Amino acid sequence: MHNRVVCLASRPAGRLVPDNLAIVDAEVPPLAPGEVLIRNTWLSIDPSIRLRLNAATPSGYLPPLVPGDPLVGLALGTVVESRSPEFAAGELVSHMFGYRTYAVVAAGGETLGGAGGLTRIDPGEFAPEWYLGPLGSAGLTAYVGLFEILELKPKDVLWVSAAAGAVGSIAVQLATLRGNTVVASAGGPEKVEYLRNALGASHAIDYRAGDLKKQLAEAVPDGIDAYFDNVGGDHLGAALNHLRPGGRVAMCGAVSTYDTDSPAPGPTNLFQITAKSLQMRGFRAGAYDGLYADFRSEVGGYLTAGMMTYQETVFEGLEQAPAALVGMLNGRNTGKTLCRL
Repeated sequence: MHNRVVCLASRPAGRLVPDNLAIVDAEVPPLAPGEVLIRNTWLSIDPSIRLRLNAATPSGYLPPLVPGDPLVGLALGTVVESRSPEFAAGELVSHMFGYRTYAVVAAGGETLGGAGGLTRIDPGEFAPEWYLGPLGSAGLTAYVGLFEILELKPKDVLWVSAAAGAVGSIAVQLATLRGNTVVASAGGPEKVEYLRNALGASHAIDYRAGDLKKQLAEAVPDGIDAYFDNVGGDHLGAALNHLRPGGRVAMCGAVSTYDTDSPAPGPTNLFQITAKSLQMRGFRAGAYDGLYADFRSEVGGYLTAGMMTYQETVFEGLEQAPAALVGMLNGRNTGKTLCRL
């Protein structure tokens, strides 16, 4: 059977460009016992794969890819053939072998740090692709960051960075729906309008429009209690300055450092953690799969009631996957970035 796969062609020198990736033809291997063949229908385009395109990855993270290796990422697809008693042809499943037309996946096989194990999906009343977005890993990440890591309280003032993205847009709405004052930041006036008018943020900041610390102080002069960090770098530094004593930080990602060969220096005000008795905690949603039922019950209820919105940036066809990844890393997306096959 003919397959097409997105592979790393060359390591990026600075920012990723489409020519660093190549779409190659491949044969689908025969199924071994316990494996299923899946025809992919939706690919999740996430910033974390960028870390694996360099020669080395951060300590404790997944290993780097080698030129010629296929990219991996969360995906949805339909089972075409199964040699596993747990799955049958025609079922919708999620898994970690995106960036290709067909995937051979082992039941109970490898994951991406706990995420992306082969899982049957019953979409019910929802669009199937939402199980890669608001009802999938992106939504779970927002839910865990707010309520497990930050332990958000009703009167907390929260700042969410990269708030127009897949995770941030859900975090803003969940906190707003629970009654919190939410400061949301993103890049560009169109995204700021989206934060304010579509997501209902209490305050919306365009980090490209001027001094971030000054804008934050003008929005909430009395400070913030919690910061959901998707960006790192100068955003984290601004948060440390503006957090109140006893404030908390959920470290979800540091996208400002991904797409470069010379990341900007980190914050120079780390003593604020000591001076204010701040708490900083990193997390990966894959360690919280046990919360899927609770999270989907809450978010699914909001979606059904029309209380939550979710925007997607969709690219058509596998050949657009490189452009989708480059565009997302450069902020040319709102909400979840997907590739439809």
